[in-house]
Amino acid sequence: MDPARNPYAPGAGVKPPALTGRDQTIQDARIALGRIGNKRPARGIILYGLRGVGKTVLLREMQNMAKGLGFQTYWLEAPEKKSLPATLAPALRSILLRLGGGEASSQVKKALGVLASFVSSMKMKYNDLEFSWNLPEAAGIGDSGDLEIDLTDLFLSVGEAALEKNTVVSLFIDELQHIPEEQLGALISALHQTSQRALPVTLMGAGLPQILAKSGKVKSYAERLFKYVEVGALEPDAARAALTKPAEQEGVEFTQTALDFIIRETHRYPYFLQEWGSQAWDIASCSPIDIQEVERASDIAVAELDASFFRVRFDRMTPAEKNYVHAMARLGEGPHRSKEIAKGLGKDVKQVAPFRSSLIAKGMIFSPAHGDTAFTVPLFDQFILRTWTPDS
Repeated sequence: MDPARNPYAPGAGVKPPALTGRDQTIQDARIALGRIGNKRPARGIILYGLRGVGKTVLLREMQNMAKGLGFQTYWLEAPEKKSLPATLAPALRSILLRLGGGEASSQVKKALGVLASFVSSMKMKYNDLEFSWNLPEAAGIGDSGDLEIDLTDLFLSVGEAALEKNTVVSLFIDELQHIPEEQLGALISALHQTSQRALPVTLMGAGLPQILAKSGKVKSYAERLFKYVEVGALEPDAARAALTKPAEQEGVEFTQTALDFIIRETHRYPYFLQEWGSQAWDIASCSPIDIQEVERASDIAVAELDASFFRVRFDRMTPAEKNYVHAMARLGEGPHRSKEIAKGLGKDVKQVAPFRSSLIAKGMIFSPAHGDTAFTVPLFDQFILRTWTPDS
């Protein structure tokens, strides 16, 4: 069939043509943002789940809702090798300048001064702040050099400026798991202070499963400040709809056996559904798309994922880390006890603990429970066994 009319969208953070199975999450976000816009208390939402489940797509939907309510929004992706102050400072400057419009109000000017003080004080602690904005500093506010204190001062001043302008400042942060613990704790504390003072500053975020334990570890009240929503594989009916709805809009159908095959092969993960659907469309000659065509498409989809989605993550590992994940893969899908993985390597848990820790830091694995280890990438175990053996 015509590739130019292929309705599927296999891409990182790309909204699928049919966003199925996420109605409750979207409704929860709509209610939370609506309450915040009406000056009612509401928890921010943090989405967590494996790679390829659509967290970023949902977070973008939330940002679009906030924009529709007239909020001042900013999208951030927490990088692995950049400090939180260096990430937040340009975002908050942009928001404050938008709030100021043609002529900044007294509260906006104050917030810009606190931001200048914050950047000046943090430059001594974080070497990646290289901003020169020539803004007058607010002496004694946001300049202590303590990140938690200064970030709280900054958020309070931004909240006061937003309150004066009768709007809401809403940050949308993806890849939250990359924020170091100390900095994440400071962020949560600052948001907690603004919440206690009923100031219109909120955070919606997304991250890998480890963000749940990480945020609870740095601040015990995080679970009361945010609603944590797990995003996983789609339910069977929603997975089928993700495949059939886009095709139906183009007058194309799947046979039941073809659909069953794709559902089984993809384990109902949204990113994989889009990849299989896209490849099946390109291979099929006409409607309905049948089992023979999706079987051929599956080989191409697997090769495509091996070369990109899986490979880019695997290549970031050291040889010792690759040995570790290979031992995991031999045990099956997981999760697995750390001692069983170590046993597969012929070592004890303490010997391999550094490799486990570095893989968690890289976002390749996580601990769903104490002593357990699992992959953050669905079907990664199959990729490893298919493409790599130790010392090869």
